[in-house]
Amino acid sequence: MGTEGLDKIFNPRRVAVIGASNRENSVGAKLIRNLIGVGYEGAVYPVNPFRPTVQGITAYPNIRRIPRQVDLAIVATPAHTVPQIIEECGTTGVSGIIIVSAGFREAGKEGKALEKQILKYRNRYNMRIIGSSSIGVIRPLIKLNATFTSKTAQPGKIAFISQSAALCASVLEWASEAHVGFSAVVSVGSMLDVDFGDLIDYFGTDAQTTSIVLYIESIKNARKFMSAARGFARAKPIVVVKAGRFRESAEAALCHTGALCGEDAIYDAAFRRAGVVRVEAIDDLFNCAEALAMQPNPKSPNLTIITNAGGPGIMATDFLIAKEGKVSPLSDETIQALKSGLPSYCSILNPIDILEEATVDRFRKVMEICFKDPNSDGFLIIYTPQGAADPVDTARMIVELSRKTTKPILTSLMGENGCWKARKILRKNGIPAFTTPEHAVSTFMYMYSYTKNLELLYETPEELSVELSIPTFLKEILRRASEERRKVLNFPESLSFLEAYKIPTVKTLVAKTPKDAAIAASKLGYPLVLKVLSPQITHKSEVEGVILNIWSLEQVQASFKELEERVRKHKPKAEFQGVALQPMIQKRKCELIVGSKKDPQFGSVIVFGMGGVAVELSKDVSIGFPPLNRVLARRLMEQVAVYKLLRSRGYSANINLEEILVKFSQLVIDFPEIKEIDINPIIVSERNAVAVDARIVIDTKRKLRKNQHHKHLVVAPYPKKYITHWKLKDGTSVVLRPIKPEDEILVYNLFQSLSEETMRFRFFQVIRDVTHQTLTRYCNIDYDREIAIVAEYGKDKRKIIGASRLISEPGKKSGEFAVVVGDQWQGIGLGSKLVDYIIEIGKEMKLEKISGDILSRNIKMIRLCTKKGFKIENVDKDTKKAILKLS
Repeated sequence: MGTEGLDKIFNPRRVAVIGASNRENSVGAKLIRNLIGVGYEGAVYPVNPFRPTVQGITAYPNIRRIPRQVDLAIVATPAHTVPQIIEECGTTGVSGIIIVSAGFREAGKEGKALEKQILKYRNRYNMRIIGSSSIGVIRPLIKLNATFTSKTAQPGKIAFISQSAALCASVLEWASEAHVGFSAVVSVGSMLDVDFGDLIDYFGTDAQTTSIVLYIESIKNARKFMSAARGFARAKPIVVVKAGRFRESAEAALCHTGALCGEDAIYDAAFRRAGVVRVEAIDDLFNCAEALAMQPNPKSPNLTIITNAGGPGIMATDFLIAKEGKVSPLSDETIQALKSGLPSYCSILNPIDILEEATVDRFRKVMEICFKDPNSDGFLIIYTPQGAADPVDTARMIVELSRKTTKPILTSLMGENGCWKARKILRKNGIPAFTTPEHAVSTFMYMYSYTKNLELLYETPEELSVELSIPTFLKEILRRASEERRKVLNFPESLSFLEAYKIPTVKTLVAKTPKDAAIAASKLGYPLVLKVLSPQITHKSEVEGVILNIWSLEQVQASFKELEERVRKHKPKAEFQGVALQPMIQKRKCELIVGSKKDPQFGSVIVFGMGGVAVELSKDVSIGFPPLNRVLARRLMEQVAVYKLLRSRGYSANINLEEILVKFSQLVIDFPEIKEIDINPIIVSERNAVAVDARIVIDTKRKLRKNQHHKHLVVAPYPKKYITHWKLKDGTSVVLRPIKPEDEILVYNLFQSLSEETMRFRFFQVIRDVTHQTLTRYCNIDYDREIAIVAEYGKDKRKIIGASRLISEPGKKSGEFAVVVGDQWQGIGLGSKLVDYIIEIGKEMKLEKISGDILSRNIKMIRLCTKKGFKIENVDKDTKKAILKLS
């Protein structure tokens, strides 16, 4: 349901506490005490059937008896009473509910049955529920403390969302001491209804929030989480601590890929793909969120350290290098200026030690010089209270000078006494202040990681053509295997999938007898490899089922018999079906693995790394998610040591590997029936990479329902169903298709071709500087949230000549549309067709209405929308809104 109804929880005018109490230290008593007498201006209604008043306020026997419409009901009663209370809330029109009560799914079958009843009423009455087992929510700006904690939160810009109720309480204690403020604190509890995805959507558009902080134990709806996080991570930093890093998967894997994909590694990959910053500790969580919200992001890991104490400066440098950061190589001009401005006994190399005698003026002088240094992309000022500089005066000077640079400044004031006051001054003025240099350095590196990751995620990929139609004979292979109740496809069947998707594969022939093997060998030439074929043997190495370096006919026939004997020896019950023959690849550089498995939460994941028989020992792999383009494929490759080694030795076939990964990704997208797949090994030689073995495990229990074809994916793939051909009124043929990241240069050219009037009609302003960041927002989109249809003309020299866009609001039933057509292509039916297509897509998305803002002077667009059945309403004297009901 997205953000629908959440405003009644976070900005309620009237709150009912069901289970309110006078009993000292009870949850009901604490909830009432936190809501009244603290400045919250809304009405609070205690509900208690046994008392006429609670803490001096009139109480009501049930929610039906409250005389005004309640926005938020907080339920703190025994679990068995909750379903009936939820139904009563629904019948009285309550939109938001927080269930503090525990004792549901964690209590066994009876608790699960109670949850089912609650969800039934929630769906019937269209309510939003936080909990169960939640401690509640806090909105400091409106002084709403709807929790039973002993501490409240100070106003700030961080939205803190936690799956642990106990951690919420601890963080409130810590924040009170550390002077950290919040726009909201949310304890999500068991996430019966409202989950992380909903809350990212809500606080992503909340004006009070500049960064979002999450404590996660597990994610309930991975696709919703990824969509929400990808939607807002560029605008508002999202910082995560994920608990349970080392939990092992209980299910045995049939492929190497399954054994390589640990739960934590998959979460890591998910956060990276969404643009989320993952940190290791609670301290880092808030340090990072504050810094990202306060300061510009560093463009490189080059940090300049200025200190009045040598020891802390050296410690900061060591920690920086350990975190893969760099001390900035100061320019000759900077070094010369420092030499001229500092006593000769000061260290002018980075870290710059201005000694304990340093005054505020010396700090100022050095900072002014370093701020001009072209190689410095961030600054750390370390202060120890041992010399001439007063900490408060130093803080005020740093605040003043900070306005002279666009690069991030972090500070470490090591001490208490006057230092806590100085840190407060710095934080109040948007400069992160830490008690130790290590915390400052760690935060700087998280900031750089966030910047670098977003930059790499949204780099423009090169075009790579991938076959869009699914080969029907592959579906027939899967159907036959399913009928035969086979979980694992045989070797030739598995290879046929790779060949169909044009993944380079070594030529393979199958022989059922020694005579067949001899004929196959004469066709392939020497040297050869023979591999055993048996449906009962998953890993050939288990039975020594591969023989290499076969150079003659005699060796072929002898090896055939030898493999047959090995099967009988190691697996007597296994059926020997013959051998596969392949040319032996010589002068190999390394062996790689590309694979995929279905994760219970994140669906199909992709693995890339060092392959071969020892793949599970080396564990040099990276994890990603389909769909992949060339940029995402390259990012996946760059994370593993074996690829870095190949690059360092001048290997030039990386494009071949990128193509393999992109095509493999499409294969995984097209076949939700695949549970696990290994291509292992892919042998890398001097100029190319080819697959020599493959294994596919199918999900025999899976039955596809209508419109569920891509439910196995956590990121929406390219919606190729919307590709269509169409002719303009003048007979010109165009392709109407969804936009994709590779279109950036084509969209840029469309922008450049627009007249000022057309641009103003579409964007309500003239955009002269069309940046990469602007273009990625148009081209690199989440197909779960928006669809942009472009009209493409030409084959050799392609052009985008028009575009329409439909953005649906998360969880809501409406969408916003816009259309633009290049000036020379106007008046020949393209705009009309693009509007029709958007209406069609809106209906398919089950939207109830679509709307778009139009300038009052845009007469053509107003006429077109009127003709299509839109209702035109005035917004102001310059703007009208076109609204079309779709259902």
